[in-house]
Amino acid sequence: MRRNPERRQALIDAAIEVLAREGARGLTFRAVDTEATVPPGTASNYFANRDDLFTQVGGRIYERLLPDEATIARGREGVQDETRYAELMHELVDRVSAFSSGYLALLELRLESTRRPELRAVLTKRIREDIDANIGYHAASGLPGDSTAVVLLYLTLNWLIVERLTLPDIFTEQEIHELVDAAVQRSLNV
Repeated sequence: MRRNPERRQALIDAAIEVLAREGARGLTFRAVDTEATVPPGTASNYFANRDDLFTQVGGRIYERLLPDEATIARGREGVQDETRYAELMHELVDRVSAFSSGYLALLELRLESTRRPELRAVLTKRIREDIDANIGYHAASGLPGDSTAVVLLYLTLNWLIVERLTLPDIFTEQEIHELVDAAVQRSLNV
């Protein structure tokens, strides 16, 4: 296996684009090589097999979906009330939606994980860590609500993002904005 970390990351990022566009069946070493504009056979030098490629992609998507430090710092500023909570959720929906290929690739990976135990283990671990990190951030932030509100918003907003990316004509941007506000309000007023 080759050890050039920059090349490996470029191949994984190319695989994300292929996966989002072509689905799991279209994710081949040849397609990754073409997307990354590298010589044929390059991807096969970096990944032992397709399972290895799938699991590497599963880890990388979450790295790219995470907010940067400036976004996290802005979230800690000001009064930690329902309005701030809604602002954070709008930022989340917009940030994740902006990386549409990553989110669509993640949906493909979730489906593929029903057939690939190693991929399922990677995604289960990564998503559980993400949920736990969100609960931990919430507990330390002073925002209203409890861990159940965090999980309910996680579930609700994930599906809203699916709708936004896969069937964009169902809800207008204004409706999406109003739905995020309503999800925050209702999860906090249980």
